[in-house]
Amino acid sequence: MTLALSVATWNIHKGFSQFNRRMMVHELRERLRELSADIVFLQEVQGLHLRHAERHVDWPSQPQHEFLAEDVWANHSYGSNMVYDHGHHGNAILSRFPILTEHNQDVTHLRFDRRGLLHCAVALPRLAQPLHCVCVHLSLFGRSRRLQLDALANRIEDLVPAGAPLLIAGDFNDWRNRADDLLADRLGLVEVFSDAGRRPSRSYPAALPMFRLDRIYQRGLQVVDTQVHAGRPWSTISDHAVLTAELKIKTAAP
Repeated sequence: MTLALSVATWNIHKGFSQFNRRMMVHELRERLRELSADIVFLQEVQGLHLRHAERHVDWPSQPQHEFLAEDVWANHSYGSNMVYDHGHHGNAILSRFPILTEHNQDVTHLRFDRRGLLHCAVALPRLAQPLHCVCVHLSLFGRSRRLQLDALANRIEDLVPAGAPLLIAGDFNDWRNRADDLLADRLGLVEVFSDAGRRPSRSYPAALPMFRLDRIYQRGLQVVDTQVHAGRPWSTISDHAVLTAELKIKTAAP
């Protein structure tokens, strides 16, 4: 028996279009619903911003991850990374399936560039062990990224059983594609676009993607299909394209 599973990753730029020209959080919510993914990995999620709430009459009263998840993804988790006097932002995971455990690990290397790894264990039907999901948004600086990837690998090696299914997705800021070797060698992960012998997909900027920043890595699943959602209307919502993958996972008989 197999279970079909759809996933998406998107750096949502705090709900604003490129260069912060327009607030797009309502359009973003509609587009997320069109994707209809089972598990969504989001970066640059605005947990709180008091100034935006004052300036925009239609700014959601809930934290962004709750606003986006409402009535579709009953389970969600948020990890605050960057905190300032008027609010905070970080990563989020939205799931149609129960989230059993959640933890946000601080992997900050530079004080002005705060980063975290949001790790959730998700219960899938007819699966003996949970699916481990990690949402990442790594540093713009190469040395910091290397340290953060090492911290990510250490966490998985310490806390996730070797045979457990695993998804790691997000904005890696890894335009030189250095993450692949470490994640493949230490954790047995395969990037979903590379699964067919290709390189990770270009995803930035969303209007005409040139850089391979965003990724979906998997272990213990089968890749059925992948897609990059770039150009209009996606590029009017965020500066990053959306990546989606259709996957399958072996389960026990019902």
